[in-house]
Amino acid sequence: MPWKPAALSDLEREKHQLQMAVLKLRRELETKQQYAGRLEVLLHQRTETIDALNGKLEQSREQVRRLDLQNGVLAAMLVAPQVDAKGEAVFDRGEL
Repeated sequence: MPWKPAALSDLEREKHQLQMAVLKLRRELETKQQYAGRLEVLLHQRTETIDALNGKLEQSREQVRRLDLQNGVLAAMLVAPQVDAKGEAVFDRGEL
């Protein structure tokens, strides 16, 4: 004769349903916490990348500024007349 489990009371059925709901909600919470953790890691990596790129951009801007100053000095040297040791202007034959 096979054994039959005892019938569950309404209270036991409700308890079982609530336990299952708690398990389901715990699993959902764990999944969302893992997802949030991955997003935090990605945000940190992205922030580091942005900071590195901003550093490179600032270096490039500084290099452009220095090159611009050098360009101004060289342009002024080309425009200015040449002066000899006595302080007199020296002209090339092509300028006369």
